[in-house]
Amino acid sequence: MNGVNGRVPVLLRWLEEDQPDIVCLQELKAPQEKFPEKAIRDLGYDAIWHGQKSWNDVAILSRVGEIHKTRRGLPGDPDESQSRYIEAAVNGILIGGLYLPNGNPRPGPKFDYKLKWFERLIEHAAGLLETGAPVMPAGDFNVMPTDLDVYKPERWLDDALFAPEVKAAFFRLLDQGWTDALRTTHPGEVTYTFFDYFRNA
Repeated sequence: MNGVNGRVPVLLRWLEEDQPDIVCLQELKAPQEKFPEKAIRDLGYDAIWHGQKSWNDVAILSRVGEIHKTRRGLPGDPDESQSRYIEAAVNGILIGGLYLPNGNPRPGPKFDYKLKWFERLIEHAAGLLETGAPVMPAGDFNVMPTDLDVYKPERWLDDALFAPEVKAAFFRLLDQGWTDALRTTHPGEVTYTFFDYFRNA
């Protein structure tokens, strides 16, 4: 969202026009007490969020049932100040709303943090699958898995989102048994899953 409070009218218009059942939001850039809960609830959506001033943040919205929060943050996260994961049961489905770290510049501490966070996600996701319950991780994975996912892939060779280690982690996650909804629906199609308002992308 790049700041939920600056985009409330756009969010509300989209919710009203498209009426998605469940929504996962990232990059709210709002502390816990500044989330626009009332405006969202007035449209008939339940909401939970994990706020953080100026950075990150994740939220889950639902118009198909009450949201029952099961987790804030990934297990074993050494930096709980970063609001990047929230999990809840909604209408019989467990939803994991996530905002994976960007990881730039690469190499460096931010890239190392991204890879470690991805490892924790992979480990937690395996446990979720083992429950046998309907589970849906959704959000911003901050990865460009293939050339089909980004405009002019040659521009991104040095970017953390296109790094071989990050792509490999994404496919290790999928190999646990998850379904990539977009690629299952549009196999082999140039359908961008990563957008940037810089670089004409």
